[in-house]
Amino acid sequence: MAKRIAIVNQKGGVGKTTTCVNLASALRSQGKRVLLCDFDPQANATSGLGVDKTTATPSVYEVLIEGVPCKKAIVSTPYCDVLPVNKALAGAGIEMIGIPDREHLLKNALDSVAADYDYILIDCPPSLELLTLNGLCAADSVLVPVQCEYYALEGLSDLLGTVRIVKRSLNPGIELEGVLLTMYDSRTNLSMQVSEEVKRHFPGQVYATVIPRTVRLSEAPSHGKPIDAYDPYSRGTEAYRNLAAEIIASNHT
Repeated sequence: MAKRIAIVNQKGGVGKTTTCVNLASALRSQGKRVLLCDFDPQANATSGLGVDKTTATPSVYEVLIEGVPCKKAIVSTPYCDVLPVNKALAGAGIEMIGIPDREHLLKNALDSVAADYDYILIDCPPSLELLTLNGLCAADSVLVPVQCEYYALEGLSDLLGTVRIVKRSLNPGIELEGVLLTMYDSRTNLSMQVSEEVKRHFPGQVYATVIPRTVRLSEAPSHGKPIDAYDPYSRGTEAYRNLAAEIIASNHT
């Protein structure tokens, strides 16, 4: 049965989608069966894996709102399977309000395919609203990417507060998978200071792997490829390979 990991940070631009795409491909390259569920209306994870977000139908929107079977919407790519999204999802939060048990729509959809995968990664939108709540209710754990910059910890207490509320009332099994330092520049004192501060706030919960700030990681999505396919020998490829190994080791799957 799949381990479901929601990749969440309501702060944009922290490497959330980059992590989702590249971790999915790295897990797949280590022999795992992986489904990436793109749950962000921006659809960057969809296009980052070479799937056309303008023609992705059925998508996760049709699965949630129209009851299309999850299996019918899944697209296979050379890097992992994808449950794609298109811009229709942007208005789904409003449509979901009238649906019974609306917080568990994604969970119920993923339940139907969970046996087919070792890992399901959920790329959540950069906000704390009903779509993200669905992502948290569908997940076993939460991976939080944190950018190595001055305001890194800003908003994290809000996110963890939301996770605690979800744990208390909607998904008692949810845990913090780990905190991932992204856009790390070893040449700057700031990156090292942020790293120390994050480790102080989350003792024992910060991954040993840090994701470096590299041009190659920024370029890969425009080619519709994860970093290990775009540049197999880059520092980004090595970092996400190491992260995948850490996650596999901690989950013993």
